[in-house]
Amino acid sequence: MKIIYSAKFAREYKKLPNQIKDKAEKQEKIFRQNPFDSRLKTHRLYGKLKKFYSFSVGYKHRLIFEFADKNTVYFHSIGTHSVYQ
Repeated sequence: MKIIYSAKFAREYKKLPNQIKDKAEKQEKIFRQNPFDSRLKTHRLYGKLKKFYSFSVGYKHRLIFEFADKNTVYFHSIGTHSVYQ
């Protein structure tokens, strides 16, 4: 699976504490094997974000992504629940 990281995602990721970065990397490995693995708690978003999905990176952090096609995913944003706004 090819993952494309947006500039916004890269900026937000740089600001995360190292502990969260480590967790995000572990979750990404799981995601690459199966984007809907139950450990990720992947779910479709709704409202103005209805074309996007999200998965958990620890208790407070989420990663927003979208499927471009069967083998390509865009990671758009990472952070606390405020990423939904």
